[in-house]
Amino acid sequence: QVQLVESGGGLVQPGGSLRLSCAASGRIFSINVMGWYRQTPGKQRELVARITSVGNTNYADSVKGRFTISRDNAKNTVYLQMNSLKPEDTAVYYCNADQVFLYDGSGYKNYWGQGTQVTVSS
Repeated sequence: QVQLVESGGGLVQPGGSLRLSCAASGRIFSINVMGWYRQTPGKQRELVARITSVGNTNYADSVKGRFTISRDNAKNTVYLQMNSLKPEDTAVYYCNADQVFLYDGSGYKNYWGQGTQVTVSS
């Protein structure tokens, strides 16, 4: 069973920083794309940032310049460094792994973490 576990969420004041981590476990051979999404009540889940296995990145315009995504391929772990946090960053943040290949020979699988709450006070 493949599992993604997020950590690092919490309560922070505007202008503060948080670092989210997501570790994928299981019989994983490789993960081509890892990313972070977020969702607030009444809104669609949106892409925050994603990174490929070779380091190519994409960011939502709203977080570009403030957030940085990185990954450790050997550990199947992705990070999201969030700086200069704003109240509008408040959301549940979800880790995603896409195009996951397992040792059983299967591929192009997609997995989601359980989510971690980030609250930026005002």
